Amino acid sequence: MKTRHACAVVGFLFVTNAGGAELAVPPEPWRGAGPIPCVGSDGGVTQCVSAPKVTAVKAGHLFDSKTGKLLAKQVVLLEGERIAAVGAEGKIKIPAGARVIDLSKATVLPGLIDAHTHMFNNPKPGMSREASTLIAVQNLQADLRAGFTSARDMTSHGNGYADVDMRNAVNEGRLDGPRFQVAGRGIGWSSSPPPAAPEDKLGRQVVRSADEARAAVREQVEHGVDLIKLYPTGAYSFNPAGEAQYVLTYPMPVLQALIDEAHRLGKKTGCHVYGGEGQKNAIIAGCDTIEHAFGLNQEQADMIVQKGLYYDPTIVRYTEPYMDDDDSKKTGGKYRIIPIFEKAVTLAAATRGMKVMVGSGADGSTFAHGSQAIEFEWLVKRAAMTPASVIRSGTIINAEAMGWGDRVGSIDKGKYADIIAVSGDPTVDITELQRVKFVMKGGKVIRNELPQSARK
Repeated sequence: MKTRHACAVVGFLFVTNAGGAELAVPPEPWRGAGPIPCVGSDGGVTQCVSAPKVTAVKAGHLFDSKTGKLLAKQVVLLEGERIAAVGAEGKIKIPAGARVIDLSKATVLPGLIDAHTHMFNNPKPGMSREASTLIAVQNLQADLRAGFTSARDMTSHGNGYADVDMRNAVNEGRLDGPRFQVAGRGIGWSSSPPPAAPEDKLGRQVVRSADEARAAVREQVEHGVDLIKLYPTGAYSFNPAGEAQYVLTYPMPVLQALIDEAHRLGKKTGCHVYGGEGQKNAIIAGCDTIEHAFGLNQEQADMIVQKGLYYDPTIVRYTEPYMDDDDSKKTGGKYRIIPIFEKAVTLAAATRGMKVMVGSGADGSTFAHGSQAIEFEWLVKRAAMTPASVIRSGTIINAEAMGWGDRVGSIDKGKYADIIAVSGDPTVDITELQRVKFVMKGGKVIRNELPQSARK
């Protein structure tokens, strides 16, 4: 049931739906230019989206992310933005008049998920918010075209809650981009008294007690974030014996308050950790995803499994040559963090029951947006994971870690029609994921470079 009443937006009415939400609609009859439009979240008119068509995708091979196996000659039937049916040719009837996309010479997979990205680059001094936003749009569109149809934005890098606005714009159809979960500002720690200068409202939010921690979580949730980004450790260094040392940030009671308050409000947490006591605290406190973890050992890996947490290494971001350059300057070439980190990731991948995620850490500095599929390759070549297991990590396991297992991560009935395709077999050559030729998000074709692959 809908009721109408006068709208504060001149010339429009509010429609109150059965759930109590108010939506602006044009008056009847429409007195503006062109056909009757729809109305956006800002109250401005916009062209209405055409009614979705029934689509059938013919897949030569289809990667089943639940089992890690390739299925031959499959048909995926779509109704609007969702998958209506999946099955072998001959068992799925294609309705008359349906649009048919012929990927019978390709390998079809669920849309990839980047579990650790930053759509906003770190802004340069004097850069306007508008310029930062335009760069972010370019970044997220590069991610989508590369086959990443979902992503977690792990803080906006000094752009406040702008990633919330970007997520909303994507969800409203104002621009094409991955389905995002966003973390806004993130929450850091300081043991120093508050400075006299006003707090930077765009950068990382700083807390100094458990009470402030809980209040910060509530504030960020009120601003619309999907998850809370935390920093239980700071920088790393080496002692004279060459052992890696890691800076502890939050005291354990503060970290526990942050995680407990987030969970109380139905939000997950992601913890940036390098090692040491802060890393162990993050696992004990139940941080949902353990990010990076250079110093991960077997005891901690087993604890992650026992507590049902997830591990997101971001291996490319922290094994790039610049890491060696930094270590060489700091230690005179004596010590390196890269082999320590590679050992940790390999250990995690070999730990029975460990749920390894795929996240790039791409932030416009050393890892270009749109190239994140390199992460899959390095997990195979540097962490001894099989191609099939890595693809599962970058699809269904990431979806589970995000709480989105019911909507993305596999090609199944009822889930969003987020589908990609490559020419070869990525379960044999994982680098195929760096050459995605077809991208569909929610039934909309974003990219199609497979010849003769679509017809009416």
